[in-house]
Amino acid sequence: MRHLALLALLALPLPLAAQGADEVGRAISAFEAGIICAPEVTGTNPAPDTIAGVTNIVDGPVEFVSRGRNVPAVLGMGFGARAQAKGGDIFPVTVVVTHPPMGDAGQTRQSYETIVRGDEMSITLYQFDFDYELLPGPWVIEAYDGDLLLFRANFTVVAPALVPELATLCGYENLLS
Repeated sequence: MRHLALLALLALPLPLAAQGADEVGRAISAFEAGIICAPEVTGTNPAPDTIAGVTNIVDGPVEFVSRGRNVPAVLGMGFGARAQAKGGDIFPVTVVVTHPPMGDAGQTRQSYETIVRGDEMSITLYQFDFDYELLPGPWVIEAYDGDLLLFRANFTVVAPALVPELATLCGYENLLS
């Protein structure tokens, strides 16, 4: 009987935070998250609540090269989520990125506005463009419609040698030697 009780306990799911699982709200009909190689940047949008003061604009589809959550700390690497709203577009959506302390002030939170479309998947990304961003540790991307959580995706930024399988996909093999 004790063995059955132990098996039942082992079969219980771990808490979401322990698994680093995504959270997807009821207003979202489709969701996926992962890692990207740097897409071509075609412009910027003002983002005063970020350290850089802008977010990048990319044209065309952005594909995930991995659905993993261990992101190599390499310039040009990015990570994020694609989501589609139920019904119509949701705007403004506030994206909040939390991360290890960054910059002179030790900032741990940045935010900007975007849109989550109802007729197609919208992408929300964070890409490493500057050396000061290459901070190992937990990173979280959340999207809100007012106070309503639309989605949360958890990532861990790690040394490039810990994810060598991404080296050939994104062209940073030289960082592994």
